[in-house]
Amino acid sequence: MTALFLVADGFDDLQLFLPWYRLLQEGFTVRIATPGGQRITGLHGYRVEADTPISEATPSEYDLLVIPGGESPERLRLREEAVDVARTFMDADCPVAAIGHGPQLLISAGSLDGKQVTSARGICDDLRATGAHIVDVGTVRDGHLLTCRGNDDLPEFCKQLVSLLRVGA
Repeated sequence: MTALFLVADGFDDLQLFLPWYRLLQEGFTVRIATPGGQRITGLHGYRVEADTPISEATPSEYDLLVIPGGESPERLRLREEAVDVARTFMDADCPVAAIGHGPQLLISAGSLDGKQVTSARGICDDLRATGAHIVDVGTVRDGHLLTCRGNDDLPEFCKQLVSLLRVGA
């Protein structure tokens, strides 16, 4: 199975690396897609090499989409190719996992109306405006969508992520 991480500069380092390594433990192949296929830098200075530019990522080749938070989702939502990838995953009912500010990309994709989600507190008003139902707990699963509030909730998120993938397999 293969996971696609959509990431730009300013990603939250923990929100990228914890799920990435957890998926590797489960035997997943993990691919990193960035806006230009370039190396990116996280909020704490960690650098990550991209496997592909987002414009060349074909959603049907992946079993899971992961959107780490930080400043990255705000940058990604301004790029139509990233919005299109997120929308394609959501429309196809493929597993999608978004952490912290990650749901910002799903807001731009128009994919959260009627969905139960959690997120970083700073985007709750944006989520409400899209018709999402916000639940203030660490992780929320609504069908194929798994959301996480933030770094303190990553251990539970990773557990839920593995559970979501086992059910979907």
